Amino acid sequence: MKEMELLKNLYSQDLETRKNWYSHVAEAYNKFRHRYPQEIINGAIEFTQLSSKANILELGCGPGNATLAFAKLGFSMICLEPSLAACNLARKNCEMYPQVEIHQKTFEEWELETGKFDAVLAATSYHWIDPEFGNLKINQALKNEGSLILLWNMTPQPEYEVYQSFREIYQKYAPLLDRYEDMQTQKEIVQSLGQKAIDSGKFKNLVSEQVVCKVNYYMDDFLLLLSTYTPYLKLDIETRNSLFTELRENIANNYGGNIQITYISAFQVAKKAEI
Repeated sequence: MKEMELLKNLYSQDLETRKNWYSHVAEAYNKFRHRYPQEIINGAIEFTQLSSKANILELGCGPGNATLAFAKLGFSMICLEPSLAACNLARKNCEMYPQVEIHQKTFEEWELETGKFDAVLAATSYHWIDPEFGNLKINQALKNEGSLILLWNMTPQPEYEVYQSFREIYQKYAPLLDRYEDMQTQKEIVQSLGQKAIDSGKFKNLVSEQVVCKVNYYMDDFLLLLSTYTPYLKLDIETRNSLFTELRENIANNYGGNIQITYISAFQVAKKAEI
């Protein structure tokens, strides 16, 4: 769970660092990060019992990877995203949906609107929220019967045999990234993330469901996808370029330039607790 551990160190960073963290990979994020399966979206909506007139606050919407799925269903949304580059992409992606507002700001900067929202949505972004204040602020933003919706697309994993062929390269350039998550491990990570919300005392009645997704990637697209993840963003440019060059050669020489990746996609729903 390296990405989650690394993000803990970003809570204390200045806002400009956090606002620009994904900015230079926003286009790659928009193009190559996986969208959420419709069954995951439908499951979250079913368990929250959202009406068509529901108001949703989204935290860290990025380029709108989850936003668009909810916008298409007619929900009114206020979406917060600190990166200007990602905001611009989200606005473009959602331009056909006037009931969706995209604001360039962090959750910390957002002025609390107490008891306004039927749901607060965080799509692979809840781990960016500082738990010291975030869970309380989410609770306060929700109506009395409101719900926290967490969506997750976990880190993509190549087939285990492919990972084994990558290990020497990772050990050479980025040994801390030499790890493999099987699907059981990813399920456990998802469960632990949702449990953090419950353990805060601000939410209750956690429901969690997941599906296993498989996607084929051309080598260059796969490397662009990796470039959008925090552990790779933290590498210096020279190290990252060297790592990617050798990974590309490995995929080209051994797998015909294409590999299949697998990951867990999940939703979690919890109700607002009285505090």
